[in-house]
This record gives sequence, structure tokens and C-alpha cells, in this order.
Amino acid sequence: MEEIKKVLVSDPLSNKGLEILGGAKSLKFDLKPGLSPEELKIILPEYDGIIIRSETKLKSDIIEAGTRLRVIGRAGIGLDNVDLPAATKKGIVVMNTPQENAIAAAEHTIAMLLSISRKIPQATASMKAGKWEKKKFLGIELYNKILGMIGIGVIGTIVADRARGLKMKVIGYDPYLSKEVAEKKGVDLVSYDELLSRSDFITVHTPLTEETRNLIDKHSFDKMKKGVIMINCARGGIINEKDLYDAVQEGKVAGAALDVFEKEPATGNPLLELEEVVSTPHLGASTGEAQENVSIAIAQQIVDYLTLGEARNAVNMPAVSPDILPLLRPYLRLGEKLGSFLGQISNYAIEEVLIEYQGEVVEYGIKPITISVLKGLLTPFVGETVNFVNAPVMAKERGIKITESTSAKAEDFTSLIALTARSKMEQNYIAGALFGRRELRIVKLNDFFIEAIPEGYVLLVNNYDKAGVIGNLGNALGSRNINIATMQFGRDRMGGNAISLLHLDAPLPPGMLGEILRLPNIISVRQIQL
Repeated sequence: MEEIKKVLVSDPLSNKGLEILGGAKSLKFDLKPGLSPEELKIILPEYDGIIIRSETKLKSDIIEAGTRLRVIGRAGIGLDNVDLPAATKKGIVVMNTPQENAIAAAEHTIAMLLSISRKIPQATASMKAGKWEKKKFLGIELYNKILGMIGIGVIGTIVADRARGLKMKVIGYDPYLSKEVAEKKGVDLVSYDELLSRSDFITVHTPLTEETRNLIDKHSFDKMKKGVIMINCARGGIINEKDLYDAVQEGKVAGAALDVFEKEPATGNPLLELEEVVSTPHLGASTGEAQENVSIAIAQQIVDYLTLGEARNAVNMPAVSPDILPLLRPYLRLGEKLGSFLGQISNYAIEEVLIEYQGEVVEYGIKPITISVLKGLLTPFVGETVNFVNAPVMAKERGIKITESTSAKAEDFTSLIALTARSKMEQNYIAGALFGRRELRIVKLNDFFIEAIPEGYVLLVNNYDKAGVIGNLGNALGSRNINIATMQFGRDRMGGNAISLLHLDAPLPPGMLGEILRLPNIISVRQIQL
């Protein structure tokens, strides 16, 4: 008798999605929205799969309780509510639906753009209060204005198309996109500072990562035109809310349209008290069409995975035969971590990636690892829209040339994976290996030999090899109550250049990077999240 697979639907799903689950042979589902974390822990061991939206939070302890769990399906793009490392470590496939609500999110951005430029919500509130204040709500035309877009992924591309239809001039900043590809999307690719200084309107289309957290802060507002208008329908935390509040109060920012906030629900947020701010409660994907589309997509993906073994839009696992996956999984993780590290230290659009495979790893097949490398490389800025299915396509769209080479022997390790990323302005190199069969290590970074674990919050410091550097770093971090978990060092020669990799227990607070950069003998500093 064929084994019956069980799926828990812990958040609301459209009827069409439920019909797909109910119509699948050898599969049974239970719809139980509104479970508390404690209730979820108790019943999760019964299920092979779970479908969630944004309400259910799958933290590591809950994932650990899912002893039978094989797949997590997110009806939507964002995966902030899933502990991906915990799921990956347990061998649980995590899927999302990156395309199905893109149009809804893009159209909401345009709606917010029009609402704030013509002060429609403020005028509506005034009329509902019995007033007729025609002269008070002087608007701004979009025609011939410059729209600056930060991030030009799936949603950003749709927004650019709609904005050009409104006869706006569209410029964009995306360090993972080549100028040629941006031009095909109808966007003039510029530097971050140029975008800030030229734009009449600025809209955000990036994921929230340690790289993009507080990306737009006081220093960014200082570089903008007086009277600029901000729109954020991406993720809360990309714009520093306190600095935005100050910029609106000072008149630097004429208005802001916000769908997302650092803390949600955003009740009591001071920004909502400002007349110049219009807001919605995270409605970007809230259309009937989008909700139905993501429900249908994730239901079909879960059915196909549990009944056929076919994984689509898996964000943490490429398609690999079950017999080879246990051997290959550590190398997949290593490739993704090395790619992510390289992507986060690159200052310019990457044009070419060279991937060298040496030793035992060659025997397992390198194609899935290459896909892992590309996913890691693109994720820090592209975010949840990149997965193991579309990573090669997205790399190609961005004009990134991929070259692979193999060698049966690795001089100092059983296996070695080495990446070189080249752009017009710089070249970066990173190499990694396994210690034992599962422990990941970075063994070389550019010219420096080092032994570092590619996990968690990492502070990468380039410095002159002088006495006192480490002490100053420790004092600076200690003064902010930031604990250093581990430290690794490398140098090219005595008294020359050196690097320090510090694993921290928490991310740095805003402004801390600048404080560290001002310490004696510090050349550069970068915060990385792996």
C-alpha cells in the first residue's frame, strides 16, 4: 500500500490551492491556521510538508520538531519567517513562489507613487472631515521627472516599464546588473551616489540583508535633492526610519510613501504622525489575483515534490539524485557560502566568475555546486527571487560569464573550491575546503591564507600590520556590548597588509562601520552575513 504523505497548511490558502492539495493521490492535508508556536511544535512531527504565508514563524526550534518534515512551501516571495540555515542543515527543501505576486507588488509601488505625488490620501481625509482645501494639496507631475530605482530585479523591472509609460526618466542602481542588461530593461544604470543626487523620486526594490539594512540613512539623505520623494514597498529596515523622519521634518524629503516598516504592525510609528507620509499595512502582494496565484503555485509545487520528487523554486537545494545528495550536500553549502562572501565584498558589477574544482569533489559532479555558487553570489542583493532553478539564468541576464575548471588533485586538501570574481575595476579571490567531511572553512581570501568558518555575522577588516589594531577593534566592539565569538588573522608579510575576520554574536548597529573605519591603521571594513 502506498504511503500517505501529510501536509499542514498553517496559514490561509485560496480554495483553488486547497483543491490541488485535496485532489492529489497519496496525499492528505489539514488546514489549521492560527496555531501558536507551542501548538505547532506538538503537531508538526505528523507532517511531511508544511505550507505557510507570513503569519507562521518557522524558527529553528520548530523546524527541529518536524522529525518527518521534508519540505516547506512559502506562498509568496519573502522568507524572513523561515530559518533557512536550520532547514538546510536538516535537509528540508524550502520553496517559494518568486514570480506570482510580482505584478501586484509593482502596481502597488506605482499606486503609492501617484498617491504621494498628488496627495490623494491627505485630500481624501480632509474631505471626509468636511473640508474643501483645494489650495492646500498642490501636487507634483510625474511627466519628465527622474525615477531612481534601487534594485532592478523582477519587480523593479515591471515598475520601470510602468514608469516609462508615465513618461518618467528611469535610472537605477544595481551592483549585480551589467549596463547592457539594464539598458534592455529601459533603465540607465548609475552609481549609488549619482542616483541619490539626480532623482526626483526614489523607490526601493531590494531584499533586506545585512548589506541593505539602513542602506538609506542620514548620509544618503544629505546627498539627495531638496524635495525628493521616497517610496518603499520592498522591506522595512532598508530605509532608516529615524533618519527619514528627520529628513521629512527638515524639508529635505517632501514626502514618503511606505508599505513596509522596521517593526510590523507599525502601530505607534512616529512616521505615521507626519502629514507628508502616506502608508499602507504591507499590502504589496494583497490582490485577489496574486493571492490566488501564489496559492495555486505553492500547492502544485508541494504536490509535485512529495509525489514525484520534483523540486521547483527551491531556494536551498538544487536538483540532485537522492543517492549522491548526502555526499554532495556539504559541497553545495560550501559553494553557496563562498559565492555569498564574494558577492558581499565586491564593490562593482561582477562580469566574470572563474570556479576551480580540485580533488575528490570533481567525482560527484560540479554542475549543482556551480548553481549553488551563483545563488550565493546573487542572493545578497537580488534576495529571495533567486533560487537553484533560476540562478544560472539570472547570472546570464546580468552579463556574468561563468568559467569552470577541474583538477583531479588538490595540493593541500582532499577537495578545494576556489572562486575568482572579476569586474572592470577589481578582482577578488576566495577558496574553501571541508575539514573532515562536513566542516566548512575559508582557507584563502585574495592574497591571505586564513582558516575561517563561513557562518553567521562576519566583520572583515583590512588593516596595516601594526600593533594595537586588534585591541582597538575589541575596545570599539566591547563599548557597544558586541561580543566577538572567534577571530582569524592573515597577513602578506610582517609589517605589511593584513586581514582580520571577526565572528560576531550580533550585527553592528547603524554607524558602527564608520566608527571602526576611523580607527588607526584600518584600511577598509565590511560586514558580511553568511
